[in-house]
Amino acid sequence: MPQPLKRHPPVALVTGATSGIGRAVALRLARDGYAVIVHSRSSAEAGRALADSLDTACYIQADLAHDEERFRLVKEATDRWGRLDVLVNNAGVSRVIPHDDLLAATPADWQMLHDINVVAPFRLVAAAESALREAARHGRSGCVVNISSHAGVRPKGASIPYAASKAALNHTTRLLARALAPDIRVNAVAPGLVDTPMTADWTDAQRLWREHAPMRRAAQPEDIANSVALLIASDYLTGEVLLADGGLNLT
Repeated sequence: MPQPLKRHPPVALVTGATSGIGRAVALRLARDGYAVIVHSRSSAEAGRALADSLDTACYIQADLAHDEERFRLVKEATDRWGRLDVLVNNAGVSRVIPHDDLLAATPADWQMLHDINVVAPFRLVAAAESALREAARHGRSGCVVNISSHAGVRPKGASIPYAASKAALNHTTRLLARALAPDIRVNAVAPGLVDTPMTADWTDAQRLWREHAPMRRAAQPEDIANSVALLIASDYLTGEVLLADGGLNLT
């Protein structure tokens, strides 16, 4: 049987948590005293290893391209410890397509990016709503943090469909914040370039951040995890899209 809510640490579900930003968020929340649900679509071995390395954690595999998988993930997460306090929608996809090559951005690209980057986070929130509201009845508000991108704020990014999907996620964040208040707070972090294995050979972007961002560097995954933790800890913030790009937006 699940332990009574008041006796168990708060629980956070982090999607796409086996590498990069998601992994850093899972590690940070574990240090902050959360029981962590580690999720990934694949990389099951890495997910189980990460969960095993944390004091209180488990791993759940799910393909968020499918609606039934989204709801199964939330159900298994809430069944595990009988509560869910925080949902971090980090899982997402991208496509690199030159912005001026309009024909290369196919309807299939648009549909896939919108489905994973916008519809999946929205449906996960819908699936988790009752559990997050229950958390609010036992102390602090339930909390959602969406991982967006500076490409959803500025006219940049890997492709136009990708940037548009992140802009849609930002607006969805604000709409959900109004719809779910005051029981559930919904915010987003919009990172710029983050140093991960995927971006290691993005030499032009690395040069842009070194030369033009006021902070003179790309972010580390831990920088973004700290921003997520800030939004979770700040009981009064909702509907915010926190641009975490080292100040590049100022130039």
